[in-house]
Amino acid sequence: MVEITVLADNTVAKPIPKGLRGEWGFAAAVGDVLFDTGQSAGVVHNARLLDVPTTFDTIVLSHTHFDHTAGLDQFLDPMEKPTVYCHPELWTDRYSTGPPGGGEFSDPIHLGIPFSRTEVESGATLVEHRDPVEVADGVFALGEIPREHREMTTGKRREGGELVDDTVDDDQAIAIRTGDGTALVLGCCHAGLRNSIEYAEAVTGDDVRYVIGGTHLVALDDDEVREIADWLAGKLELFAGTHCTGFQAQRILADRLPEAFRSVGVGSSIELPLTA
Repeated sequence: MVEITVLADNTVAKPIPKGLRGEWGFAAAVGDVLFDTGQSAGVVHNARLLDVPTTFDTIVLSHTHFDHTAGLDQFLDPMEKPTVYCHPELWTDRYSTGPPGGGEFSDPIHLGIPFSRTEVESGATLVEHRDPVEVADGVFALGEIPREHREMTTGKRREGGELVDDTVDDDQAIAIRTGDGTALVLGCCHAGLRNSIEYAEAVTGDDVRYVIGGTHLVALDDDEVREIADWLAGKLELFAGTHCTGFQAQRILADRLPEAFRSVGVGSSIELPLTA
């Protein structure tokens, strides 16, 4: 079995153990691999309460945004030097120029990783990649995900001295070969859910049967969520959307995928069968 334990999420799934903390963001232990780091020391705090290791030899970052990377300093170690996998554009400056729904900030707010490449390399071995990499037995960091279907923009990135719409090209996910198809673990899914699923299937050679993590469906309107839900119907054994899935999307998916839908958050653990 491979166990996936949610260590950072917007919500806490259960009252025991006492003291679990929620925060806007995502992190999960995927077996011996840490996927994302949340935005604070909350990941380490929650891991201790959940009897999950607080040191990892392998860390995968889904993309640059602070709510997935700002907790990275808790895992850097100049002596042990864990391996950190990320897209080479992780270091591109990203900003928010205004709140959702309209308006503008007086100054853009930096959204990207709050550490420099030099700072990370002082405490880790950095592996930048655009292609899929097998980071553990049957566990793949997907690298840059092709955008065959609709993609979305989130915030701005600096390009040629200007702030332009950001398609978050550094977005990646983790795909796991299991005994019953592929499991897809998502940080924020800026590449789009259908794009991510289809690419995971191309990399692993098997259908995606489990989806866990941030799906960014909060950015879609209700009809678009229903379209995705109908595409997923009959395909999945488990849909456990977290973080940026959104309450309305959760409601729609719970209604349209009643057998597969599962509500999860910090403290949730999901066990999947390994490939035979």
